[in-house]
Amino acid sequence: MSPSPHSDSPSPTRCPVVVLGAGPAGLTVGNILRAAGVDCLVLETESRQFIEQRPRAGVIEEWAVRGLERRGLAGRLLERAEGHSECEFRFDGRGHRFAYTELTGRHHWVYPQPLLVTDLVREYADVRGGEIRFGVRDVRLHDLDSDRPAVSYTDPDTGERLLVRCDFVAGCDGARGASRAALPPSARTSRHDYGIGWLALLAEAPPSADCVLFGMHPAGFAGHMPRGPEVTRYYLQCPPGDDPRNWPDDRVWEQLQQRLRAADRPPLTEGRLLEKRVLDMHNYVVEPMVSGRLFLAGDAAHLVAPIAAKGMNLALNDAFLLGDGLVARLTEGDGTGLDGYSAACLRRVWDYQEFSEWLSEIYHGTSHGDPYRAGTTLARLRRLFSSPVAAAAFAEQYLGTAGAY
Repeated sequence: MSPSPHSDSPSPTRCPVVVLGAGPAGLTVGNILRAAGVDCLVLETESRQFIEQRPRAGVIEEWAVRGLERRGLAGRLLERAEGHSECEFRFDGRGHRFAYTELTGRHHWVYPQPLLVTDLVREYADVRGGEIRFGVRDVRLHDLDSDRPAVSYTDPDTGERLLVRCDFVAGCDGARGASRAALPPSARTSRHDYGIGWLALLAEAPPSADCVLFGMHPAGFAGHMPRGPEVTRYYLQCPPGDDPRNWPDDRVWEQLQQRLRAADRPPLTEGRLLEKRVLDMHNYVVEPMVSGRLFLAGDAAHLVAPIAAKGMNLALNDAFLLGDGLVARLTEGDGTGLDGYSAACLRRVWDYQEFSEWLSEIYHGTSHGDPYRAGTTLARLRRLFSSPVAAAAFAEQYLGTAGAY
């Protein structure tokens, strides 16, 4: 955390809440505040065009959609998103359909994060009149342990250094943002590295199935995630730190066809690859998610690898709890929600971390070259299709409905 601004700093403006970061978490918090008549300022280091096009997650759990709907933030999502009720595991050379909606009555929504961000920033800035500043630089936090915290930043147009006094700071600016940099040494960050990478691919090709596909193969994991009628997200397991240039298009499609091949299914529909990037699979959790008047949310507080498609859902859960807690504190003087914020968030965070680790063994256990791990992995997979109890337990975790949060 930066020291208090000097006395010759520019005259500060004042706002009840400063939100750092215009991703799903920050924009949801901002919208909740504006709906309650609470003024706030959202600061974002990137441009509006960038955040509305940045490729990210696409799977939203039903409880999260309902949370957006209750807050008037799901109109376009419900019009355009696809509901998914099944997924398919491919192993032993065959496709095994898993109908999780039949088991739980719940389903997933597929709605790419750029579309959700576009909806949220439009609602916040254009409909609800929220203040947002894009392209800001050198964001710093001050006096977080006082009742008059502040945020300073450089205006991208004028180069002027500006200071905003506030009551609370919502840190929704990711792992490399100003919020994490402001944490004291006492904040604990727990990390887990899976020791693998995923080559993330975006293909200009229609989905090859009407659901998500998970391919467990000795050559490595492969995933197929529909993102619309003409675009499909794919993943290929690769060494961590691999160079996308090692994966020419011909090699990519050869490996996808091999790892997702099933004797009872047609081959994949191929197309032009729009994106290739390597993601190193790792997780982290910051505890507590609060430092003085700073409240962390989303990737600023935790990361769960895309193995279980949980990241955007955790960010929204944080935002619901934080937005509601801020509104209660600022409009009614009720600090209960903010006092219990970190503990309430971390319960779901740790549950999703555990599921991600368990699912990683399912996805990658057959590709380690260890016949024992391969055997136990296949035993777990077969159990999903032979034990109703195991199937129901998996479906609840997959959909995020297990337990009470």
